[in-house]
Amino acid sequence: MTDATETRTPDSRPTGGLSAQYQPGEVEQRRYERWVSEGYFTADPKSDKPPFTIVIPPPNVTGSLHVGHALDHTIQDTLVRLKRMQGFEVLWLPGMDHAGIATQNVVERQLAAQQLSRHDLGREAFVQRVWEWKAESGGAILGQMKRLGDSVDWSRERFTMDEGLSRAVQTIFKRMYDDGLIYRANRIINWCPRCLTALSDIEVEHSDDEGELVSIRYGEGENSIVVATTRAETMLGDTAVAVHPDDERYKHLVGTEVELPLTGRRIPIVADEHVDPSFGTGAVKVTPAHDPNDFEIGQRHNLPSPAIMDERAIITVPGPFQGLDRYEARPAIVAALREQGRIVAEKRPYVHSVGHCSRCKTTVEPRLSLQWFVSTGPLAKAAGDAVRDGRVKIEPAELSKRYFAWVDNMHDWCISRQLWWGHRIPVWYGPDGEIVCVGPDEQPPSGEGWRQDEDVLDTWFSSGLWPFSTLGWPEQTADLEKFYPTSVLVTGYDILFFWVARMMMFGLYAMDGKQPFDVVNLHGMVRDQYGKKMSKSFGNVVDPLDWIDRYGADATRFTLARGANPGSDVPISEEWCQGSRNFCNKLWNATRFALMNGATVDGPLPDPAELSAIDKWVLSRLQHVTAEVDGYFAAYEYAKVCDALYHFAWDDVCDWYLELSKPVLASDTPEAARSRRVLGHVLDQLLRLLHPVIPFVTEELWIALTGGETVMTAAWPTVDQALIDDAAEEELAALQKVVTEVRRFRSDQGLKPSQRVTAALTGLGNVGIDTHEPLIRSLARLDTPGDDFTTTATLTVIGGITVDLDTRGAIDVAAERARLEKDRAAAEKEATQCRAKLGNEAFVGKAPEQVVAKIKDRLAAAEADLVRIAASLEALPAG
Repeated sequence: MTDATETRTPDSRPTGGLSAQYQPGEVEQRRYERWVSEGYFTADPKSDKPPFTIVIPPPNVTGSLHVGHALDHTIQDTLVRLKRMQGFEVLWLPGMDHAGIATQNVVERQLAAQQLSRHDLGREAFVQRVWEWKAESGGAILGQMKRLGDSVDWSRERFTMDEGLSRAVQTIFKRMYDDGLIYRANRIINWCPRCLTALSDIEVEHSDDEGELVSIRYGEGENSIVVATTRAETMLGDTAVAVHPDDERYKHLVGTEVELPLTGRRIPIVADEHVDPSFGTGAVKVTPAHDPNDFEIGQRHNLPSPAIMDERAIITVPGPFQGLDRYEARPAIVAALREQGRIVAEKRPYVHSVGHCSRCKTTVEPRLSLQWFVSTGPLAKAAGDAVRDGRVKIEPAELSKRYFAWVDNMHDWCISRQLWWGHRIPVWYGPDGEIVCVGPDEQPPSGEGWRQDEDVLDTWFSSGLWPFSTLGWPEQTADLEKFYPTSVLVTGYDILFFWVARMMMFGLYAMDGKQPFDVVNLHGMVRDQYGKKMSKSFGNVVDPLDWIDRYGADATRFTLARGANPGSDVPISEEWCQGSRNFCNKLWNATRFALMNGATVDGPLPDPAELSAIDKWVLSRLQHVTAEVDGYFAAYEYAKVCDALYHFAWDDVCDWYLELSKPVLASDTPEAARSRRVLGHVLDQLLRLLHPVIPFVTEELWIALTGGETVMTAAWPTVDQALIDDAAEEELAALQKVVTEVRRFRSDQGLKPSQRVTAALTGLGNVGIDTHEPLIRSLARLDTPGDDFTTTATLTVIGGITVDLDTRGAIDVAAERARLEKDRAAAEKEATQCRAKLGNEAFVGKAPEQVVAKIKDRLAAAEADLVRIAASLEALPAG
């Protein structure tokens, strides 16, 4: 049996110092500062407790706390607070990413406002300016994390460009270079003509844009061939036309040449299995320097790869189009082809997927460029094997297929960026073509003609080392020994491929096959209550800081966690956040009521044999809920954790137990003393169970209730089988059924909650609840029948129990009939709308599962209302 063992601090006020209303703003900062000052968040590598480690996905140094961060951090904080209470040595390690492109853009915009560019400053001065910006303005998100309640170990805060992590980056680059896993080559990469740098896949955002599809005839007569393109300007760089080797339409042309219009060049027609003969004309133009698929075709057929644009997407091919921007060249080239009679068809608008730079929104240009790459083959295989053999578990398991689809087909990764802010590539070039890679403890070559590579590493390169570099690697530190591998990685499914896969590859490589984390817990994206993606253009973006200001951090956290099902998107609304605030207020008021009525945690729980059925029932329900919550946490079912605790707290404890206990708590009997101890115990355990999700209000209430130091370090509740009492649960279930049926009847008949009705109760003894008749009458507002009692309505409940009611004079029949007819119309309208949505295949196919489920629930509720209203109308007296 779990008891509160802390000694209670005497308090002259019966409410334990709690104010009449819960004001989050008066509690949150004060409690958080105390948690930090007392060192509750600080992990001890020398502890003999089992370790539990989470490294926070590092937010960008330029960022602010958005709703996605708030969800991710709420889940992580819930897990680490749970594990602290369960007796683990917990390390939740915070930090920030240097965010190469984003940060450089911020500082470059500041310089532009001063009519300066980074080139005016020079590289060294510009990098120093960025460090100054970080010190003055960067990292605002760290303070915002505190407002949310993040219990991270601030003493271990890291930055991807701090000294230790920079050493880790240089160490692994050198090791991988020496192992042949890093190389330099000309390859097609994503290029931003505005930021003037290569981009990783995750830095490219795709959208369906309106463009054009132009079909162009190459060659003449029977030997001509038609190709279609959305980027007509790239034809200047075509070096072949490709068809499928089995396509009978073009077999006679394979091996021949056609003239490339506007250029006078002749290009071959080649056969390649990459071509889809069923798409378009079955023939594709091949531009190896400006398309990734074309580059692969070019490699297979030894085609030249001439570049036709410079780094700013300006045409460089000599002739009439030279000097034009790509978007100026496109219509000019189409016009020239049209004039020559080469245009076979034009389609406008033609909607197709277009990649954009995630930072500046410029359309990305595929570009052949000399860059540094990671050879991912052996690394990706190891990352796949770690999940297949069970060393790493992906939750939910069904997303493992998406993980395998990525790592089993991974292309080599471009890791160089044409920026100044970031980890500069540790490679030097000599005057005679020498190439030297330098490790962290090595001196770079010096002398005339030696120069370091100008590029920096992709931000994802350093963040891929995060699970072990933050613990001190490459040094063998106490933290690395104690806390690696980390326990759980919590992140969105949208970066499963980009960040998770990279951490897996690097961790397994650097740590000799030891995985970077045991579990990958994937959550979905936050959406609005209708399942719609949040977007500024839609006007549905939620600012979590605004919610924290208005409703409190706990309400914000509870709203997010209550929508978090594994791998599914998370719908939220302000109305739900208001409901979460009401829940916190309910807990506050319940605890104040308990304290005013003498609830205590002092001493052991009374012997169950001495307890009333009501006390036995609530203790039994507590055991079941504790077991449910443990099971849901083990399955990462945060929404179900919140739902179970919400209904136990609101329904079982507040609406039933406290109401049922009021008469005995008002007395001064041995039974009252036992009930006060039970009430104290139930609230103590409930506040512990809720603490991981809503830490601030539970801390304030638990300390007021118990006098303990902090609920953060209180033991997590355990199930006591001796307190499970099926008989008490059956007895109280019968009582609840009677009261609920009477309340439903009263509501259906339009009776005010305070209005008392005369009733006769028979058959209570059939289910053993005859001793509870006074409580039933009190809760249902029922008076004892007098001599003039006349039955006007009869309710039949479980076990042959009947409730005969005399409603004469209590109901305005005409008004009640009108009210019910109005309710029926509203229910019919709701049912019709729900059926229409569920009958819309397009809606059902696109909407998130939980949104569809809620509409089904609304339909079921509306249909049940129609049945109930019809029965109420039937039961009304004539008149």
